[in-house]
Order: sequence, then C-alpha cells, then structure tokens
Amino acid sequence: MTGLPETTEKSLGLVIDLDTCVGCQACVTSCKEWNTGGHMAPLTDYNPYEDGADGVWFNRVHTFEEEPASGCGEGRTVHFPRSCLHCAEPACVTVCPTGASYKRASDGIVLVDEDKCIGCKLCSWACPYGAREMDMDVGVMKKCTLCIDRIYNDNLPERDRVPACVAACPVGARHYGDLGDPQSAVSQLVAERGGVDLMPELGYRPVNKYLPPRERDKAAPPIAAPALEPVAPEGGFLGWLDRVLSR
Repeated sequence: MTGLPETTEKSLGLVIDLDTCVGCQACVTSCKEWNTGGHMAPLTDYNPYEDGADGVWFNRVHTFEEEPASGCGEGRTVHFPRSCLHCAEPACVTVCPTGASYKRASDGIVLVDEDKCIGCKLCSWACPYGAREMDMDVGVMKKCTLCIDRIYNDNLPERDRVPACVAACPVGARHYGDLGDPQSAVSQLVAERGGVDLMPELGYRPVNKYLPPRERDKAAPPIAAPALEPVAPEGGFLGWLDRVLSR
C-alpha cells in the first residue's frame, strides 16, 4: 500500500462558497476543457450525442432544495460543487496497491501516476466523496489535479496561475490558495465565514473547505419591482400598429 508524507510544505486547495454559487456549470465545463488537453488528458466522452451520454468529469455540481429549519416559510436552492478534496489523510492513496495514487510533500496535491495505475478501482471504492473517475478507454483512474499544469506554468500571467474552475467562476464562488498557511487569504476567509470540512467525522481531513450558506435576514423587507411609467402612444404607422395589436 502507498504511504503518506509526514508533513507537506503547503496545503494547496479550494474554498467554495455555497452562498454565492449559482450552479451555472462554468467550473464544470472549464475543468473539462482544460483537462481534456492537460495533465490527465484526454478526458473521454461516451455517446456524447446519444442516449446514455457519459464521460470523465473532475468537477460536478449537484443542486438540491433546502427546506426551512422551522418546516414552514421559504426554502432555497443550494448548488453544491464536488471534486477531489486533496485530503490530508486520503484513503484513496493508502489503499492503492501499486503506488499510482500519491500525495505530494511539496504542496499536498493528490495525483495519479497513470503508468502505475492498473485500474483496480480500489481508490474509487475507498473515496467517500466520489472524486475518482474511471476512464474505460485507457483503463486507468483519473481525478482533479488542481490544474498543476496551470498553477506552476511560468508562461502564464500570474493572475492566471489558478485552477481553471477558479478562473472561470463568474460570481467568485471559488477561491484558491494555501490552506496550510493561517495568514493566507483563503485561510482567513475560512476563519471569517466558518468554513467546514465535508463529512469531517470520517477523519480524512479534506484540504478543500466549504463556506455554508448565510442565514437570510428575515427582518429585511421584500424588494418590490419599481412601477413602470406608462408608455405614451405613438403616432403614425407604429401607433396604428400598436392600437391594432392591443385590441
């Protein structure tokens, strides 16, 4: 079985704001686009234009309805992005019989060495977050790499050296940085907003954090749409056409 580094120099990961995410799927499509030509390429598609379409995706967004705690009143829709959490104690790594799955000591990112992977799927059975993807075309397991071919690419402007999903998010719901540094922007964001681990009771210590939806201000009055000024009837042909269509 594969061992884990005792410590890591950094703990690079994501902070995802569930209060801000609108479920637009931009992170999903940008991840697919970048990684189809990136480190774990290609990401295979099966029957993309037929029934039973499927394929390899590193990032997926689930949507569900949250009921109000009191059982009455207004609920809300919550969009939940899901990908590899790059755990500090990843079960997918420790069960790997060939050493294909490993955690890097330099930055804490969990990766797969395709040359060592035998497609046994033990990592996917061990991962409680469903973050592993089996590519049947090549017979190996694949997963989110945190876009290592972007974040360490000196040919890109510094502002673009972030995971593709972070760069594509139109509402700023995804944040990237070193969660092992308590002074980093992402760590301070987690502390400020009460960021949480996904299923912490399992003990895998995910690096990625989720910011829970904020409580709504029940005292705030509803926002009413402004009344529209009546449109003065036009003369000529357009006025005649408006009167005809309004009958």
